[in-house]
Amino acid sequence: MTTDVPIAALARAAGLEPDWTDAGGVARRVADDALVALVDALGWPCGTAIQRVDSAAALADAKASPPRVVTGDAGRPLTLPATVAAPGARFRISLETGGHVDGRVGGTGEHGTLPPLAMPGYHALDIGEQRIGLAIAPPRALPFDAFAHAHDAGRRWGIAAQLYSLRRTGDDGAGDYTALARLAAQAARHGAQAVAISPTHAGYPALPAHDSPYSPSSRRWHNVAYLDCDAVPGAEAAHRASAGAADAALIDWPRVLPAKLRRLRACFDAWRASDDPSRDTYQRFRAAGGAALDAHARFDALQAFCIEHGIGADWRQWPAQWRMPGSAEVDAFAHAHADTIAFHTFLQWCASCALGDAQHAARGAGMATGLIADLAVGSDQAGSDAWAHGTTLLRGVSLGAPPDLFNAAGQAWGVTTWTPDALRADGFMPFIELLRAAFAHAGGIRIDHVLGFARMWIVPDGGSPRGGAYLRYPLDDLVRLVALEAARHRALAIGEDLGTVPAGLRERLGAQGVAGMRVLWFERDANGAFRPPSAWDRDAIAMTSTHDLPTVAGWWRGVDLGWRRVAAEADAAKRRDEAQPRDVAAPAPDDASAHDSDEIVQSMAFGHDTVPRADSNHATPPPPELLAAHAERAAERAALWHSLQHAGCAPAGAAVPPADMPPVNGILAYVASGPSPLALLPLEDLLALDAQPNLPGPPCGHPNWRQRLPRTIDALFDADVRARIAAVVQARRAGRHGP
Repeated sequence: MTTDVPIAALARAAGLEPDWTDAGGVARRVADDALVALVDALGWPCGTAIQRVDSAAALADAKASPPRVVTGDAGRPLTLPATVAAPGARFRISLETGGHVDGRVGGTGEHGTLPPLAMPGYHALDIGEQRIGLAIAPPRALPFDAFAHAHDAGRRWGIAAQLYSLRRTGDDGAGDYTALARLAAQAARHGAQAVAISPTHAGYPALPAHDSPYSPSSRRWHNVAYLDCDAVPGAEAAHRASAGAADAALIDWPRVLPAKLRRLRACFDAWRASDDPSRDTYQRFRAAGGAALDAHARFDALQAFCIEHGIGADWRQWPAQWRMPGSAEVDAFAHAHADTIAFHTFLQWCASCALGDAQHAARGAGMATGLIADLAVGSDQAGSDAWAHGTTLLRGVSLGAPPDLFNAAGQAWGVTTWTPDALRADGFMPFIELLRAAFAHAGGIRIDHVLGFARMWIVPDGGSPRGGAYLRYPLDDLVRLVALEAARHRALAIGEDLGTVPAGLRERLGAQGVAGMRVLWFERDANGAFRPPSAWDRDAIAMTSTHDLPTVAGWWRGVDLGWRRVAAEADAAKRRDEAQPRDVAAPAPDDASAHDSDEIVQSMAFGHDTVPRADSNHATPPPPELLAAHAERAAERAALWHSLQHAGCAPAGAAVPPADMPPVNGILAYVASGPSPLALLPLEDLLALDAQPNLPGPPCGHPNWRQRLPRTIDALFDADVRARIAAVVQARRAGRHGP
């Protein structure tokens, strides 16, 4: 007789956590129906008792298989999984630099141990007939150890920039890699040691309106929308045509990107027809990219073809033979469209070179770190990565986050990543290759949502984020690989450890040399008071804000409160719409809800007061909840002002500045005065802008990922910005908390 397996037990075996604790410290339990959907999406059928028993047996068999790679730390004994070898077995370790280490497995009981290896790197372990990879991380160290003996240790600062937002004279209506190089050089002249940038992952050339840098088509390749058409090979022979949108406050991607691609294709055709010696360099790049680069180029060409012929952009809706990258039909398409595929590989080559040039400009201007690349948490489910990597990625679910203080509805981002089982089965090579691509043209990386190294909140497609659950990931393995690759590239690794942080995660990251992030808005005690900078973590980046949070000026003015209300109304409307019967066709969404309403943008996104003044003539008074939020913000402003005064960043005894006079200089100095060896300051705060780059949640009219800076790079560092930089530099030098 078949004995049933409880769904919660099967879920745990599959790596899910049926029980979890929310941001408020409240214990939660995932509903059984949600667990069924998630376990099934992970590839373990569980709809019947027989399926659950069979899946449990298959999971047990999978766990009994020896791993392809085992990770460890240099100078420490390495514990082997029981599936590898028992104590007493003979082994040989082949070091990647040559030489061998022979011996017998030590230890007692089920798990054997290997003696400490002094040399970090990728080695090979032979035991019996098995060969297992060893990835040995450098000796455990504190973050920023590379700064320890520098003359300016403890005083470094940098800029955080949204690449697309940058302006330069003669651009095509959006930020590009040339503007990034100029920003890095300019910032270095004013003392910045780093420029942290938004992701440069590959977007969709055929879908210009898909503009989120955190929902890329591929994380392995780069965004060709950021190319400067005048800086690629063949540009001198291509016609220069302005996109006509360079002065707009918002980027019009559906206009900018197609025009840019036409120019880039003309450059490519002219370059290919020439005898330019750079063609050899391109061929080497293409050969090095191999099948992975070719697959991405094929996807871009196929997607454009399918859109043009009315088949659709989503590969999951393509004809069956085109959903499989290795099919004969895809090969035939590639042969018939070889020129187009060569064009897309050319664009990737140009993007890689342009990023390298930007990092060279940063280092050449004197930056110690230079660019800090941003590694998004996942890639779009309809993108190149998902098409090319098949079942190694999560399908039928979206990555996201549970409800928290800033997002009461939770989040589902519509992106995917590798399954934990696929990472182990592939010896972590996809992750290693991604890290190498990110480090290739940067002095550091920022890992978005590094909480996912321990556990990832996954939500069934079409479901509410509240109906998700945590999926466990191999934290120790992932963190060691980051530490190893960072050391090999002599670069800094930063993890965005914000949100519902698992217990012990920050300590684990820090012990491996991965820096955390400390953001002003979250640095408060249990009573809501702002913690003094001297109490902030020493081994973390200090920041005023992030791309998903209010700017300093926007927070002080309360601009974010108005947007929060709009977002809440949009979420409520979405839920009402989902609850309504579908027997009548719904009207098309208004353009303002799907993209941006000019009226909303002008009144809210760019700093206009969102709450009528007491003496205003507005016919409709603001709702009570918005008035209450502004009253609470007034108290928070007072609390922050008193903290500024206590830290010496604001005049003692001075009254709290009014809402329309944000003390940006003092707040920047406050954050910079703490013990972190690196403070990163968003450009939006150096410019005292009100609008945050992104407002998480359902579309509500906020101009996410489209806002441009108000002036060009050459005019960026005016007297006001220089004064803010001076306040930051003085605070860094005056701080007595450096390492």
